[in-house]
Amino acid sequence: MEKIPDHGGNLYNAARKTGRSVEDWLDFSANINPLGLAGCISQVLVQSIPRIIHYPDPDAFELKRILSRRYGVEEACITAGNGAVELLYILCHVLKPRRVLIPAPSFGEYERAARAAGAEINYILLKDADGFLLTAASVIEKLPGTDMVFIGNPNNPTGTILTNRVLEEIIEAAGKTGTVVVLDESFIDFLPDDAPFTCRSLLSRYPNLVILHSLTKFYAIPGLRLGFSLTSPDLAQKLHAAKDPWNVNSLAQAAGIAALEDEEYGRRSRSLVQQANKSMYEGLQKIAGFKPFPPAVNYILVHTGNRRTAVEMQQSLLAYGILIRDCSNYPGLSPAYIRVAVKRPAQNQVLLDTLQNIAGEEK
Repeated sequence: MEKIPDHGGNLYNAARKTGRSVEDWLDFSANINPLGLAGCISQVLVQSIPRIIHYPDPDAFELKRILSRRYGVEEACITAGNGAVELLYILCHVLKPRRVLIPAPSFGEYERAARAAGAEINYILLKDADGFLLTAASVIEKLPGTDMVFIGNPNNPTGTILTNRVLEEIIEAAGKTGTVVVLDESFIDFLPDDAPFTCRSLLSRYPNLVILHSLTKFYAIPGLRLGFSLTSPDLAQKLHAAKDPWNVNSLAQAAGIAALEDEEYGRRSRSLVQQANKSMYEGLQKIAGFKPFPPAVNYILVHTGNRRTAVEMQQSLLAYGILIRDCSNYPGLSPAYIRVAVKRPAQNQVLLDTLQNIAGEEK
């Protein structure tokens, strides 16, 4: 199982291939907050432009202070990054795991980062019949001899999520085998209540726990790049020493601070996603041959049936100026899986109507 997925959101490639401008696309391939950029971010970016003549704060001091308050963690546990992916690669570089365990399907950069550090990859194959749900038992039985395990929570692209009780069972067992557990909570902010799911409160008890968290998805700033990791203070010092000194630029730091202080944006975002999730999921269920999987957050995995592959579906939608994520290159998925982001209701309806038209053409 050697294939590693590319990413959604490559509007530039689609624009080059079709001649459409980047702005003309309706992009369901990237899982970005449908509410869009918060007004406070636009404002602070303009205000911060004069600061780009100075080096950014290498310690991201003010950003860490806000993160500590927002997520209830010690500042000493936080490492700021140019997106969570940067910290993923730094983590693997620092710890140099020899054997890594990854559920499949899941985010492709786990494997890329591990292989870049020279690791051997073992998979836990998740099954369609089980709703792609990961079990504690399936992880624990493979922990002996494993240096690191990655778990997306919520998982991308399946949209499944585990409670922190289940995850603590895994983390505790991993501590006994000397295994580092890397939890990717990059989409957890979209949940109406993350208390039953996040493992932030476990950091002080389990030094083998690492949490990755992206801010680019929830705050719609993938072009800026911003994320952070939560680890033991000792590991945080090692990550800080291994990263580029000025890895988070001044504009990204300013945007993150403003975004985290805008609580109303967060409430509106979660409300929108929860409502749109329900209508999108129900709409996808009505399309002939489609089998959508229940979403926890702002994207939905769909089996398209046997009449059209994901690549064919993706190509059909290109003619309408719509991008979706072909998931056939995820380890563990067949050529019949796609992923669609959840956007605003009117945009979602455009996608649903277009998919219905395509399905009707196949009859």
